[in-house]
Amino acid sequence: MATVLILGAGVMGSAFTLPLADAGHDVRLVGTPIDAQTIDALRQNGVHPRLNAPLPRNVRTFHHHEIGQAVSDEIELIVIGVSTAGVTWATDLLAPVLPGPRPVMMLTKGLDTDGKNIRPLTDPVAEALKCPTGGVGGPCIAGELAVRRDTSVVFAHPEEATLRRLLDLVAAPYYHARPSRDVVGTEVCAALKNFYALGIGAAVGMLDRQGGAENGAQMHNIAAGLFAQALLELRQINALVGGSDSSVHGLAGTGDLYVTVQGGRNSRMGRLLGAGWRYSKAKAEKMKDETVEGAELALSAGPTLENMMREGALAKQQMPLTCAIIDAISRDHEFSVDWQRFHYAH
Repeated sequence: MATVLILGAGVMGSAFTLPLADAGHDVRLVGTPIDAQTIDALRQNGVHPRLNAPLPRNVRTFHHHEIGQAVSDEIELIVIGVSTAGVTWATDLLAPVLPGPRPVMMLTKGLDTDGKNIRPLTDPVAEALKCPTGGVGGPCIAGELAVRRDTSVVFAHPEEATLRRLLDLVAAPYYHARPSRDVVGTEVCAALKNFYALGIGAAVGMLDRQGGAENGAQMHNIAAGLFAQALLELRQINALVGGSDSSVHGLAGTGDLYVTVQGGRNSRMGRLLGAGWRYSKAKAEKMKDETVEGAELALSAGPTLENMMREGALAKQQMPLTCAIIDAISRDHEFSVDWQRFHYAH
């Protein structure tokens, strides 16, 4: 039996307790300040209020101010499942209490940018905690994992021996984790899938705006064209940062993008954009209290991506969907794509 600490009691961090707990491990779930009501609810009846499902009984819960009680020498793995904006808070909380270097896995998705360069979020976490850090990617809807639906994911970690041990830890019959040493590619795909889901989700909004056809035709052609273009552009960014092409075409890229487009906050925002809403109005009136990860990434990484295009590191002519999403989010323009630039020869 191993002892695993998960920081972040949102839907994904909490759902991740299941394969660990079902494999017989001691799982300690620590909430952030915004998870206080969730931790209280779990302590009262064991049911996660947002997942609408019970967590295993061998999951122990802690408020963030109880971190000292949750951390011990027995901890074998640290899992970070906070929001992207909360990563620095998480490392500040963990660093003083860690008993020494431990493997860290990121459920949190995001990129670290400085206006000129892009790197995976695992890099600043590894620097802050002085721990080898990897990430989990692939198509995993938390609500499905919470009821033990079969789920295929990628575990990426820089250390081969650690990677093998991590796969042993999550050996539940419904959780199918596959190994990868491509931490960069896994993390880049995991972050940008939210960004591109905004553009692909716009197809449904275009249908809302235009209205149904007399013969009942939908807009699957448009959605498929947007999906294919997203993969072309994702491939370019991933290659530039140093990720493997296989991650784009596997679970971390294509698989995760597909499931993200099926539902969730990013595709819902995309639908609003496709229907003609400006981002600021859609966020304020329709999704005020929700974090839209793809939009947050557009705001934070957009300037760096545009600098890369200006300097020629990325070919702007080949990035029409990226440009359209950045314009819609960062400049509050109406979402509009230049179809003549789509599927440019790469």
